[in-house]
Amino acid sequence: MSLPLDAPVSDALGILSRFRVEFYESLYTRADALFELTDAILCTDGPVKTLVELSLALEHRRGHGAMYQALDRGWLEPTRLRRTLANLPLPRLSDGRIALAVDVSNWLRPDAPTSDERLFCHAYGRGRNADQLVPGWPYSFVAALESGRTSWVGLLDAVRLGPADDATAVTATQLREVVERLIAAGHWYPGDPDILIVMDAGYDVTRLAHVLADLPVELTGRLRSDRIMLRDPGEPRSGPRGGRPRRHGGVFTFAQPDSWHTPDVTTATETTRYGNAKALAWDRMHPRLQRRGPWLEYTDAELPALHGTLIRLKVEHLPGDRDAPPLWLWSSATGIDTAHLNRIWQAFLRRFDLEHSFRLIKQTLGWTAPQFRSPDTADLWTWLIIVAHTQLRLARPLAEDLRRPWEKPAPPNKLTPARVRRGFRHIRAKAACPAAVPQPAHAGPGRPPGAKNRMPAPRYDVGKTVKRELTLEAHKAKATTTA
Repeated sequence: MSLPLDAPVSDALGILSRFRVEFYESLYTRADALFELTDAILCTDGPVKTLVELSLALEHRRGHGAMYQALDRGWLEPTRLRRTLANLPLPRLSDGRIALAVDVSNWLRPDAPTSDERLFCHAYGRGRNADQLVPGWPYSFVAALESGRTSWVGLLDAVRLGPADDATAVTATQLREVVERLIAAGHWYPGDPDILIVMDAGYDVTRLAHVLADLPVELTGRLRSDRIMLRDPGEPRSGPRGGRPRRHGGVFTFAQPDSWHTPDVTTATETTRYGNAKALAWDRMHPRLQRRGPWLEYTDAELPALHGTLIRLKVEHLPGDRDAPPLWLWSSATGIDTAHLNRIWQAFLRRFDLEHSFRLIKQTLGWTAPQFRSPDTADLWTWLIIVAHTQLRLARPLAEDLRRPWEKPAPPNKLTPARVRRGFRHIRAKAACPAAVPQPAHAGPGRPPGAKNRMPAPRYDVGKTVKRELTLEAHKAKATTTA
């Protein structure tokens, strides 16, 4: 179920009010202060730069001391809030299919040696060879996509990757829980089309497809242009002595067109943004797996052959008439037709809408503006930002275009999240506000003047704390030692 943009105001306002009440009931400690802090994020003028300025908003009726205490000692129950997000109206593609995108966004904390559980995060530079690794907290987000060119997504989950976590295992668990919550909420029933899940090249899409094979999902991920794939073995061995059946066919090298065979499906589509988009699809292509990394658990069993569809997408140009290199995708679906092929690559392009949401929560809502020391406080603040973004999405049918004099008018169904935020103060006045009125209080004495801090904060190292064995022999030796 999704809420149409032309839905009655009473329906949209009722859904927004119920979500605000559910969010308030998910706050088990310091609920009033955290609830009003979230309203201050939505109602303050301009981008959020510092925390202390949020306490000056009219919607924040408590002092800055109460705000800092709420962030330090507050408690939000993520499990309950995740269920609440899954029960909301869900964005869908034009054909009614559910499409999810998973991606990692980094909260960089380079000058925070007292902050625990930081990892080296890949940061993109503006010049050539300017990319670098910066300490920070990486967060894995899952969002529901909608059709058309838009900057709206429905954020459903966020998980911080820790030093001892395996990124693929954490992502698999996160996606499984999100899909199960959507099914429990009634967004998917047996007989409906599989849920599309799209991801970028940083994920092991074939491994995830194998782990999530028991779910009604179809995974699509981007592959590097220097990869190779293998064909099916085809006909069995011939000859009087026969031999062991082949498990792999010929090699398909992405960078060598002479190694390609005739594609099974070919489409050409005219787009308004990229010009002519030509997609080639080869059915039943699989990678060559080796007994290392996550496949070390197959100590005695034979490694599986993960069949899927290999897709090469070439568009005429990128925005700004820039040259567009070919895009290689792998989908866990097999036996696709022309309509399914177009649906796959168009859904993958919708994945970039999540990048717009990352820019919004960082530059406008101030997700990475605070300089928290504790990663638990960062998790709490991240959930407050997700709640704020969700309220903007639910308030979308209620918003009016409060544009600046130099901005072009936009119809109600084309308002960006930043424009909806401009008028949220007026929408909030009509929605439910369960926070209690603040009680008079006096500030604490604080540290006596001239007293020194006798409890310095500990320092922590950056990076992974668990090393994964790379060979089968080392894996067996470690398993024997720990047994």
